[in-house]
Amino acid sequence: MQKQLEEKVSKLVVKLTEKKKTIATMESCTGGGVANIITNIPGASEVLKFSAVTYSNEYKIKMGVSKDIIDKYTVYSRETAIEMSRKISLFANSDFGVGITGKFNCCDKANLYGDDSKVYVNIFDRENDKDYSIELVSSKSLRSDNKLMVIEKVMDTMLEIV
Repeated sequence: MQKQLEEKVSKLVVKLTEKKKTIATMESCTGGGVANIITNIPGASEVLKFSAVTYSNEYKIKMGVSKDIIDKYTVYSRETAIEMSRKISLFANSDFGVGITGKFNCCDKANLYGDDSKVYVNIFDRENDKDYSIELVSSKSLRSDNKLMVIEKVMDTMLEIV
């Protein structure tokens, strides 16, 4: 899967470069995996504007995610992923923002609510003011495999959008 994924990322970097579009990410459970795989591709510096790994509620809020959204919908929600994608796009002045939040089959003692196997992704297309929301189930036993599943879905969706 890794080789296939790298080919998708390479295609995305080329497409973004050709269209003079940029991307920024605010990731939680993927730990910067989307940004990392983009930076493995030559020319990534032309398209990746900024990336933030915001594992805690505190840093999501510092990056602009509304505390009210987190309090109302939980940190593990579609609404929080939307806020993350929109705020990172605004912060980085990027064409696309990616927000990822969720859990990979584990309990978060700081946030006891929410499904322990759900991941919420949102890709914000700033030019068209459009959100592409994705809900995934982390069904793999290894955390690294769940991360790759999410990253691949982000790449597939970005390739459709761009």
